[in-house]
Amino acid sequence: MTGAIDLAPRVREFGDMTPQRFAEEVVPTYQPAVLRGLVRHWPAVQAGQRGPAAMAAYIRRFNGGRPAHVMVAAPEERGRFFYTPDIMGFNFQRAQVLLPVLLDQLVAQADDPDVPALYAGAATAPDTFPGWVEANPLPLATPDAVPRLWIGNASRVSTHYDISSNIAAVVAGRRRFVLFPPEQGSNLYVGPLDRTIAGQPTSMVDLESPDLDRYPRFAEAMGQMQVAELGPGDAIYVPSLWWHDVKAIGPLNVLVNYWWGQQAMASPFAALIHALVAVRDLPQGERDAVRGWFDHYVFGADASRAADHLPEPARGVLGRASPDRAERIRDYLIRALGRS
Repeated sequence: MTGAIDLAPRVREFGDMTPQRFAEEVVPTYQPAVLRGLVRHWPAVQAGQRGPAAMAAYIRRFNGGRPAHVMVAAPEERGRFFYTPDIMGFNFQRAQVLLPVLLDQLVAQADDPDVPALYAGAATAPDTFPGWVEANPLPLATPDAVPRLWIGNASRVSTHYDISSNIAAVVAGRRRFVLFPPEQGSNLYVGPLDRTIAGQPTSMVDLESPDLDRYPRFAEAMGQMQVAELGPGDAIYVPSLWWHDVKAIGPLNVLVNYWWGQQAMASPFAALIHALVAVRDLPQGERDAVRGWFDHYVFGADASRAADHLPEPARGVLGRASPDRAERIRDYLIRALGRS
């Protein structure tokens, strides 16, 4: 599979990215994009260029005293955080570790290839690394995004998607992203929806050793995948709902990501889960009828105008998107689910 990855089309690349170019040339296409050298000016990137010890020393400057949530996998797992063979558990342990202890261990093991995989992820910069954001500002607009740091050694995060749009910037080490369009979900053999490794469902296929006898449709997904190789200072834009597998390379690698554009209350994934109990097991005729509702109110080209025949004050949950409408829908759902 490594050869197949090497031969896959590369994600399109941009240099000298500006906020205007990002808004006009990148985001509207709904395609991933590599942003070469986007954060090469960061002091953090420059520290990482001097090696693991210098990178660790730089991070310690921003230690806020909060423990890091760390995943630990045995050396024989080859850095792949995944399920146990029966899919009922995970092949790693979780721990809370003080940041200096984690950094000391990563530096001490930097020259040993046969060590446990350590991965501290999604630590919010303002809370866990006070001062980081001011010292290393992202030169693009990501409305309401909270920067998060991911610190570890060599690791692999299985193919998954994020509800929000994402910019991920490499500070130290290297990252390989393998991406699949959203419509390839049925060919990725997704695992449990409610028992996940880190929040979102993941593909059961080992990207570096795919079993096409067990997962034959993955061959079609392979034909649609794109690859991005990132070094220090590079970043990648991953649109919402694009599937992506992430491999971290290096004894101490650091990545900062920015999710924006989707609120938890409005998650399409939550709507899918509710549809499993409310729609999927209905008789075929009733499911067809519900499909008609969804086409009319949600997916149709004129769905946003489905209530135009009503006076605006009477449109209720069908009104224009606004904080008031979101609150109205939230209250309605709470009442409806409370009665079920």
